Amino acid sequence: MSVEPEPMVRLVKAVHGQRDMAADPSYELQLAEELRKTYGPAGLSELYGRFSSGTGFIDDLMRRVICRALVRKCGSGLRIASGVVFRHPETFEIGDGVRIESGAHIQGRHDGSCVIGHKVWIGPQAFLDARDLVLGDYVGWGPGAKILGSTHTGMPHDVPIIATDLQIRPVRVEAWADIGTNATILPGVTIGKGAMVGAGAVVVTDVPPFSIVAGVPARFVRWRKETDPEPTSS
Repeated sequence: MSVEPEPMVRLVKAVHGQRDMAADPSYELQLAEELRKTYGPAGLSELYGRFSSGTGFIDDLMRRVICRALVRKCGSGLRIASGVVFRHPETFEIGDGVRIESGAHIQGRHDGSCVIGHKVWIGPQAFLDARDLVLGDYVGWGPGAKILGSTHTGMPHDVPIIATDLQIRPVRVEAWADIGTNATILPGVTIGKGAMVGAGAVVVTDVPPFSIVAGVPARFVRWRKETDPEPTSS
């Protein structure tokens, strides 16, 4: 009986997480400040639309500069790919070295808060309900993965659910965590430091630090350190 060879696995160095950081050039900071003074929030949002879908140097530059002018706080090295959509960016705080890939949608709220830590990578087509959201440093957010930060109460029952009040609950994704492709994080969930969420998982409860969860609903698979104890039921 022939034995099938094991598939070849290649290990290559990470790129985004190990890229050296440099301060943004002074002309970008000055341009952002001038745009902020000249256009105001509404004008800046309209200006962003002019450059949102391009892929050239000027488009990349202007998306970055306009975002800096709009948000509450912005670090160096921000990269925003084409087709990225922001809502209420004035409530955002963005760290150094953040990269947001094409088609991502980050939905803030006028009275909300969204904090994105250093060296966070947000994949293509991601959706983040960012009304009360913290992404810690070095979080990897997979393509198509979603955060839901609110639900309708559904009460009273004799009106359309979409017309009932919203319950906004905080979502916290702690440093070093990695969220798989097309995973969904539900309102009120905390993903612990260094945890891994499998592709397509639906996370309905908190995830312990340095654990791996997968499935629908997401369940504990194992610790990233095999010598660690099993989680307790408490």
